Amino acid sequence: MEADTIAAIATGLSAAGISIIRISGESAIECADRIFCSKRKGFCLKKAKSHTIHYGYITDQEEIIDEVLLSVMRAPNSYTKENVVEINCHGGITVTKKILDLICRTGARPAEPGEFTKRAFLNGRLDLSQAEAVIDIINSKSEIALKNSVNQLRGNIYKKISEMRKKILQRTAFIEAALDDPEHINLDGFSETLLEDIILLLEQLEKLIYSFDNGRMLREGIKTVILGKPNVGKSSLLNLLLGEERAIVTDIAGTTRDTLEETVLVNGIALNIVDTAGIRWTEDTVERIGVEKAKKAAAEADLILYVVDSSAALDENDKEILQLLSGRKAFILLNKSDLPTVIDEEIQDSPDHEIIWISAKNKSGLDELERKITECFFSGGLSCSDELYITNQRQKTSLMEAEKSLVQVKESIENGMPEDFYSIDLMNAYMELGKIIGESVDEDLINKIFNDFCMGK
Repeated sequence: MEADTIAAIATGLSAAGISIIRISGESAIECADRIFCSKRKGFCLKKAKSHTIHYGYITDQEEIIDEVLLSVMRAPNSYTKENVVEINCHGGITVTKKILDLICRTGARPAEPGEFTKRAFLNGRLDLSQAEAVIDIINSKSEIALKNSVNQLRGNIYKKISEMRKKILQRTAFIEAALDDPEHINLDGFSETLLEDIILLLEQLEKLIYSFDNGRMLREGIKTVILGKPNVGKSSLLNLLLGEERAIVTDIAGTTRDTLEETVLVNGIALNIVDTAGIRWTEDTVERIGVEKAKKAAAEADLILYVVDSSAALDENDKEILQLLSGRKAFILLNKSDLPTVIDEEIQDSPDHEIIWISAKNKSGLDELERKITECFFSGGLSCSDELYITNQRQKTSLMEAEKSLVQVKESIENGMPEDFYSIDLMNAYMELGKIIGESVDEDLINKIFNDFCMGK
């Protein structure tokens, strides 16, 4: 357990109604007591009961710094399982920093990024998957992302992984016991039983690994790129989705020369929308750079919205864009449906991508587009939000390594190999799954994970 006491601002450092400074460590209460003056005569903070709130002032010798509410949480019943004090002061950069500086002069030191949650993990308050869920909650971009993160914080990943590790450990222990005492423990028929367990474990691992793509999009949002030739209504579509005039719209082709990124919620799903420069051949150096950036964005997109002017015929630029859509999740949006249609039949009969008629001018077709996007991801809606999604690459990598080891066990059984061949691969799977919940990770990885946290968390 860490011996020193740490302190940090736990709220955003800006003008606000309330700011919170958090202190954690063995001497947290003593540090706060040196600068806290209660409104109650004769009150001593060191004698305060756990989970109580006290009204008074933060003082620097004779000077009153601010009027505050101070919360006391004694170990082990706190976020870090250490003594914790939280000072609720008036929001503002100057007063908040001054109180933090004062605390650090009384015996605490400034906390490192994520150090409160790191201590919660090291002290057994959270497993590693729960600790990672904390940062996901903070960064949630939608209700479904928040719900998935809360499920992880409640220990859903820990429960699933622990069940699989327990099964693996039981089977490994039985093999080792039988090898040590073959006279009393019989392995006849064990391979068939183990194979059934391995097949079930592989199914569970495959489901978790498969959930990563959706989990990543839950966490980060769906990268959605709007493509099309100049002046077909791409920026108008962006403004329509946002519900505000964010992108400049003119009748001049090539108005948008760089990518413009915004986030919008569609039926509870976060879309990170990238409006791009119109794709066409041009001698303009600046516009040509914008076109290349548009193509690069399309190559990295989870979803492409290809906007077509339905009142104009297709040309070579459209054919180039259609090639960019090959093998990708994409919708073809026939815009300007309020005008006479002259679009080629070849695009209306596109077998690879669904066609949606819209009019950015009349604001029509948006409901249909939002419905189709919802159907395209997360099994068609938010009803699947109770499912467990893996949300970061570290967890996915460990799952895939565990899967490889269990596949090796399966092949050994099917090839009739002796039982002692199974143990090494079973334990490799056990160790890889342990990395997800933090039971077999090194200090460098722990430090790397928590360095991504904000300072006061």
